[in-house]
Amino acid sequence: MSIRMNPYLSFAGTAAEALTFYHSVLGGTLDLTRFAEFMPDAGDDADKVMHGQLTASSGHVLMGADVPASMGAPPPNGTVCLSGDDVVLREWFSALAEGGEITVALEKQMWGDEFGELTDAYGVRWMVDLTPPAA
Repeated sequence: MSIRMNPYLSFAGTAAEALTFYHSVLGGTLDLTRFAEFMPDAGDDADKVMHGQLTASSGHVLMGADVPASMGAPPPNGTVCLSGDDVVLREWFSALAEGGEITVALEKQMWGDEFGELTDAYGVRWMVDLTPPAA
């Protein structure tokens, strides 16, 4: 048996757009299930995402969904952290920042890593920590 921990993001009607954007950045496969597929009487929520799963090219999994109107505003999302020694993290940081706001530039920090933070166009916070390759 194996156990995984996957971030699950909540959106107010933009889950399909956001997850499609993340798919364009991270690659892999994206599966979206709409409320109408399981709830024929979903009304205004019919086309919203009941569950979305992005399995990135790296194997990481990111999930998300729209919060139905009957449940009120979505809860605030936490922060998604991407870390490792693959320089592709620089490209992902730049791509995720498009239309969003960089709060900490991706640059070398006192602990030796390159680190940056941003809030993307969908209001999701991201941290990227690029560690130097092992010598």
